Amino acid sequence: MELVLVTIIALIISHIPAIIMFIVGKNISLRKPKTSKILYILATTYTIIGLGICGTILTNL
Repeated sequence: MELVLVTIIALIISHIPAIIMFIVGKNISLRKPKTSKILYILATTYTIIGLGICGTILTNL
């Protein structure tokens, strides 16, 4: 039970910044499309790295 809770918390923590970047990028997409595109790329990269790091840490528990 504790491992499941730790897994869920780690996944949430690793995805919150990416979700925030995606929302901000979506909100400014009409005014500044280039900045929006950069935020989308950063959010995607952050998600991929977050999944990799969390996956590595959680497989060692």
